[in-house]
Amino acid sequence: MGKRNWSVMVCSVLLIGALSACGSNNEQAETQTEPAKTETAAAANDKAAAEAAPAKNASELKDGMYFAQGDMDTKSGWQPYVILQVEGGKITDATWSASSINSGPDKKTSSEKGKYGMKAGGGSTEWHEQAEKVEQYLIDNQDPAAITTNTEGYTDVVSGVSVHVNDFTEVAAAALAAGPVEAGPYEDGAYRAEAADFDPESGWKETADVTVAAGRIVAVNFSGINKAGEDKKTNSREGKYGMKAGGAQAEWHEEAEKTEQYLIEKQDPAAVETKEDGTTDAISGVTIHVASYLKLAEQALADAK
Repeated sequence: MGKRNWSVMVCSVLLIGALSACGSNNEQAETQTEPAKTETAAAANDKAAAEAAPAKNASELKDGMYFAQGDMDTKSGWQPYVILQVEGGKITDATWSASSINSGPDKKTSSEKGKYGMKAGGGSTEWHEQAEKVEQYLIDNQDPAAITTNTEGYTDVVSGVSVHVNDFTEVAAAALAAGPVEAGPYEDGAYRAEAADFDPESGWKETADVTVAAGRIVAVNFSGINKAGEDKKTNSREGKYGMKAGGAQAEWHEEAEKTEQYLIEKQDPAAVETKEDGTTDAISGVTIHVASYLKLAEQALADAK
């Protein structure tokens, strides 16, 4: 074989080797690059999830009071609420309680006075004691989402807590999302006023109970008692008051509840205009005399200022 042919053969072998080496390097580069792409995608997903999730660090929160209410539980008659205090961008205080459909003391106060009765029902601790553990857990972790719950509203992350906590986590999250609010003009608590005597015509002594949380009226109960000790609103609910039977469009307790809700919206009994006969045109569907009840609410709230 001549030198020229030998040179051609050597060049061909070198060329094939170079191409094979390039192919091997390309395959190796793709293999090495793939994990890098996966890591980048994962990092991007983590970043997106972090941006979408509520901030666990409360440093972004504005200082002030946060307040929100949940829906009324029709079975228990309790409507949950949460009050949070933020200082220096952090949650420094948390209050979880509920107002009653009958107004009066809030759930935590009722529990503290032994009227909620979890221990009497076989529980190891009272409701307010468990609520305090949940409140402290939020202060320690600064994020309602840290208190994970199952589909029934229970949690395993707070030791010693067996009550439903989803009322707290959901309402606390709603309060934080809404932003700080101004406290109302009243002192928190339960307030009551009643007429001096039984009405000689109706036989009822009118009563007004008002519950205040975060300085706001959160629950109102207009009712009355007779000499037999019966409750006027309960009497109406049981069909014993008989307004519909007398031709009215609604029962007494239904109109009373509309008046109560209107007062909660107005936050001031004096803001509800009434006529000389004690009725009002301000509340649609209300024909009963409400002036005396609003006056009682005003008397009750005099102790809250």
